[in-house]
Amino acid sequence: MTLGHARRQKLLELLQAEGGLRTAELSQRLGASEATVRRDLAELERQGRLKRVHGGALPLQPGPAVEPPYELKARARVRAKARIALAASRRVRDGATVILDSGTTLLALARILRERRITALALDLRVADALARGRAEVWLIGGRVRNGLFSLVGPWAERGLADVHADGFFMGADAVDGEAVSNATFEEAAVKQAAAAAAAKTYLLADRSKFGRRALARVLPLEALDGVVSERGIEAELPELQEKVGFLELV
Repeated sequence: MTLGHARRQKLLELLQAEGGLRTAELSQRLGASEATVRRDLAELERQGRLKRVHGGALPLQPGPAVEPPYELKARARVRAKARIALAASRRVRDGATVILDSGTTLLALARILRERRITALALDLRVADALARGRAEVWLIGGRVRNGLFSLVGPWAERGLADVHADGFFMGADAVDGEAVSNATFEEAAVKQAAAAAAAKTYLLADRSKFGRRALARVLPLEALDGVVSERGIEAELPELQEKVGFLELV
């Protein structure tokens, strides 16, 4: 095995373990220059073994779901997330009270909803910031901020949600299989469960990269979802969705 082949194999192993890494981080972990890493990424993408995004890369076939860096998540599947967010926004009536989960798909939804006359509770600092730039009335629950990921977690967040009555909870996920929605951390899973309990309806927003995977912390069974908004193609991969969720909207 040549040195370059061994380095590229290690690069793939790091991406698989971490769920995605920035080029600078790969350079440091591999002990190679960023120029070398970029050449390796280009070659591995040409071989169909990873997906490059601006500033780094994501594994092409992820294993058990883990959280990639926020900057990489924000640059991945941008158009799909925008379509999902637009479809989900049609489920929000004027005057509604909604809870918006953390994550980049929910950030896309927040940017659409911010000019609507609604009350929105945000579980994420960036989501709250996007909403607050418009006409929506914005509430931010308490809790600990996850550095670099911007979501709010912990007992304060859970207690705050216990006093809420919302029309809908728009939820993100790290993974969805034929049984349940799951998340990479128990802290976020607990907040999602509290938000679902506070809302009359719970809708899952997730692009197709999240499906057919399972993460560490179980959040909700599929039967607890009033609807799923995602991309075409997942119905063939997970036929259980059609049977278990309230509705399935594919864009």
